[in-house]
Amino acid sequence: MLLMQFSAAGADFPSIDTWTPEEIQAHIGFMQDTNAKLTADGELVQAEGLGGPQQARIVRAGENGAPVVTEGPFAETKEFLAGWWIVDCETPQRAVEIAAYISAAPGPGGRPLNMPIEVHPVMSAPPQEI
Repeated sequence: MLLMQFSAAGADFPSIDTWTPEEIQAHIGFMQDTNAKLTADGELVQAEGLGGPQQARIVRAGENGAPVVTEGPFAETKEFLAGWWIVDCETPQRAVEIAAYISAAPGPGGRPLNMPIEVHPVMSAPPQEI
């Protein structure tokens, strides 16, 4: 699983709500082209972009299991999950290569964003050591 993190503190580019429509279209087009290539190569399982933290909710179980919802926006949030890909690769190194490619998605002025992409194995069962 490849997790695209956004960090306002670590980003050297402005937030997407300040980009021009052309810059947003180029960014989304890059993501669509990436997903199409991964699909053609038989590596894409699933990919989704996520709404920003102002649309997110934190839910905990309250009394008798009733949901207790904390609504955004989360002004104190410096990082948030922007999207993910689940890829089926032959090797962990291939997942790292895909993550590096996605990290270079275009941003303002077409410059690569170099956003951090976390790479996690998806576990199908507990490790045998347990």
